[in-house]
Amino acid sequence: MNRFRIAAPGAALLGSALLGGCAVGPDYKRPAVETPQTFRFQEKDAGAIADTAWWRQFRDPALDELIAVALRENKDVQIAAARIDLFLGQYASTRSLLLPQVGANLNGSKGRAPSVFPGQPTGPVTDQYEATLSANWEIDLFGKRRRESEAARAQVLASEEGRRATVLTLVSSVATSYITLRELERQLQIARDTARSRESSFRLFKDRFEGGTVSELELAQTQSLYEASLVEIPRLESLIGQQENALSVLLGRNPGPIRAGQPLQALAPPPVPAGLPSELVERRPDLRQAEQQLIAANALIGAARAQYFPSISLTGLFGYISKDFADLFSGPTKVWSYGLASSMPIFTGGGIAGQVRQAEARQQEALLNYRKAIQVAFQEVSDALLSHAKSREQLGFQDRQVRTLRTYLELARLRYDEGYTSYIEVLDAERNLFEAEVAYAQTQSQVYVSVVNLYKAMGGGWVREAERMAAPAAAPVAAR
Repeated sequence: MNRFRIAAPGAALLGSALLGGCAVGPDYKRPAVETPQTFRFQEKDAGAIADTAWWRQFRDPALDELIAVALRENKDVQIAAARIDLFLGQYASTRSLLLPQVGANLNGSKGRAPSVFPGQPTGPVTDQYEATLSANWEIDLFGKRRRESEAARAQVLASEEGRRATVLTLVSSVATSYITLRELERQLQIARDTARSRESSFRLFKDRFEGGTVSELELAQTQSLYEASLVEIPRLESLIGQQENALSVLLGRNPGPIRAGQPLQALAPPPVPAGLPSELVERRPDLRQAEQQLIAANALIGAARAQYFPSISLTGLFGYISKDFADLFSGPTKVWSYGLASSMPIFTGGGIAGQVRQAEARQQEALLNYRKAIQVAFQEVSDALLSHAKSREQLGFQDRQVRTLRTYLELARLRYDEGYTSYIEVLDAERNLFEAEVAYAQTQSQVYVSVVNLYKAMGGGWVREAERMAAPAAAPVAAR
């Protein structure tokens, strides 16, 4: 009795499927996602300008050129474009199964049968020629092939969004690396200027020591500070070389030097983009990629469940068979046939149930990944806004600190020249000014990088602007 109770719902579903040609499995609906109403920190006065090529707002032709080269030559973008072609091929193969498969066959043979008994003559030599056209069509009553095609199409779109995410990351990485390079060059300039200044002081004190006007202690103090400034120069030169090598790889080149552009302090940061948190789902390619992967996983549940139902195929053949090639297409040589084939699983030992369970588990995994990606996106935007607001505030304090320390150094030197204090006060003022100038350059770089990170986190139409600058191989799917 239990077997009949289990089979009855399946029979009803089978009948409805035969009448309507339905596709089993759940249809995709975008899951509800909890989004914050506003970000923790946001720019009130900035417009929504995330659709423009924001890197041009830095007003540095060297940066514009580097990004253009990276979009054409970067290997990650080319790999992502090749991956799209892979999924396009898979989609074409999967979708072709929805259509009849037609093939042609042309055969010719010559032969002679052996004798049946020893001593008897062999059979006559015979010819046979055959030309046929065959067709096979699996009727997708239960949507197995349609669900597989739906999943393959979603994978194509996911790979396209993955390529856009690669473009987004590439542009942001090039801009960040370029800003870091300019920051290191600024630190190197500060170190060299400081070293030249301290060298002049050291030579002056050396002359005074030889003249007996300063003590050996003061000479040693001056020399130690001069040597300390020299230590920074090779360290920064090494970091600059490594940063140039890393940037060269992003450009798709072998490691090498990078053409100098605007100095750090001359860069003009682009305005901060604004937008609602809910817009991130539509603007960020990585979130759209995660959703397409969820759509694919959802469709594969239906493909797995469809294996419970019969597979129905129509077959047909039409052609000619003749012993004489000259009479192949004339006379009573015509042959034809057609038929209907059907198969249905009866007992699989839980094999189909296991595949359905795997598909459902993959769908849950994709759903959780999608929701996690949205949460991470909100976090990245909030972090970038927070970093931008606080680094600008910090930069204002450091600017006042640098100006104050320069005044302090001038006063310390004046007091030393007039004999009111020892040279230790001058050395302390020089050391504090050097550290403050380096810290100011680092914070200035952080302000620029925070804007870059914000554009990256919010996504936007600027990714498509970057696509138009990329190589033809990296063109969007719609263009191909």
